[in-house]
Amino acid sequence: MQRITGIGGIFFKARDAEALRAWYAEKLGVAVDPNYGGAEYDKTTWAVFKHDSRYFDPSTQPFMINYRVDDLDAMLAQLRAAGVTVDDKVDDNDYGRFGWAMDPEGNRFELWEPKKQ
Repeated sequence: MQRITGIGGIFFKARDAEALRAWYAEKLGVAVDPNYGGAEYDKTTWAVFKHDSRYFDPSTQPFMINYRVDDLDAMLAQLRAAGVTVDDKVDDNDYGRFGWAMDPEGNRFELWEPKKQ
């Protein structure tokens, strides 16, 4: 049986795609390729949440993107300094450390610093 080997991409709509691409490039360092407006990474995680999950709150969107980072504390400080809405909560568990913030269009995103091996 053939099976998927990973996520080929994450795609989502924005009211102002050009401005949101620029925001992600400036605030999170996403290397946006101007040829297609996206970026490529080597590994991703895929998960399905129940329809009534509150994990994405306060966003009302039916998705949330998780981004890996090398230094969660530094990234959260950088975002706060830039005026980004950042959740005060940081979760430290067996998978690593997690933090959350909101982009200008109200999309909550998760930042993940994997456990050091």
